[in-house]
Amino acid sequence: MNIRKRLGFTLVELIIVIILLAILSLYAASRYIGVGSFSVLVIQDSVISIARQVQLNRMHSNVTDANDSLRLSISSHCFGSVEGCAHPDGRSDWVAEDGVTFSAPVSEISFDLLGNPLNVASGGVEVTIHGQGSQAIVSVCANGLISKSGCD
Repeated sequence: MNIRKRLGFTLVELIIVIILLAILSLYAASRYIGVGSFSVLVIQDSVISIARQVQLNRMHSNVTDANDSLRLSISSHCFGSVEGCAHPDGRSDWVAEDGVTFSAPVSEISFDLLGNPLNVASGGVEVTIHGQGSQAIVSVCANGLISKSGCD
């Protein structure tokens, strides 16, 4: 029996190491390059949370006319309840971030007691979040669904 001493690595081992290094370097590079898009995705989740909070508050309000804390306001630099954007101190129902702007075809969304958008927004509204080199969309659908995947 002839035993050969192994020197070096096989081609398969080298390819696996190269692939693992490529995956790690792509991950590391994306952490440095994608900082602007990351903030937009975080803001997108905050917008969804705030829209659902205002919608649920309206559904639990049991009043005929929604006051300022039960309507969504969409301005270029603030998204949240009308009252939250006007007086943000100590409130959790608004979001604003430097370098991030919001746009929508309407400036305000009211909900009925079932959580469906009313008036101009009754057909559904897409809120676009613009950041540094990236953007995200939040949909407020006609049936009351609020999501980042659209109204389909």
